[in-house]
Amino acid sequence: MEEKVKFELNGKQVEASLGQNQTLLWALRTQFNLTGTKYGCGEGSCGSCTVLVNDNPALSCVTPLEDVPGTKVVTIEGLADGEKLHPVQQAFVEHDALQCGYCTPGMILNAVSLLKKNPQPTRKEIIGVMDGNLCRCGAHTRIIMAIETASKMMKGEKQR
Repeated sequence: MEEKVKFELNGKQVEASLGQNQTLLWALRTQFNLTGTKYGCGEGSCGSCTVLVNDNPALSCVTPLEDVPGTKVVTIEGLADGEKLHPVQQAFVEHDALQCGYCTPGMILNAVSLLKKNPQPTRKEIIGVMDGNLCRCGAHTRIIMAIETASKMMKGEKQR
């Protein structure tokens, strides 16, 4: 009999097949067709595969699927509210904080977690938290500005 893992995924209860050495990343991509979560290094070093597990950033390429029963997992596909983008997503668009877009889902989810824990981070705190998410396109300055803007948006402050 095939072993199953139950957890909440983007607000819905789901069940995934637990394969040998199955990671959360590959379950998301192959069992649920959620391809926004990217495979980067496969070693937990680049941040491309970042998702939220119980509101905390998790590197899904090194997170065993067997570790997620009963948790709440959010991917980039589950962040928006229908057609309305999450403030972090919106700020990334407004600041053109992406180029190729490959690292963007992981960046956005890591930033969402940061802003939930620290609604008004300093620039230094943003850089420290985002340091594990690599971007080869060089959009780092725009990413930082987008997170600063999202912080203000989430507090209801007017933007310029």
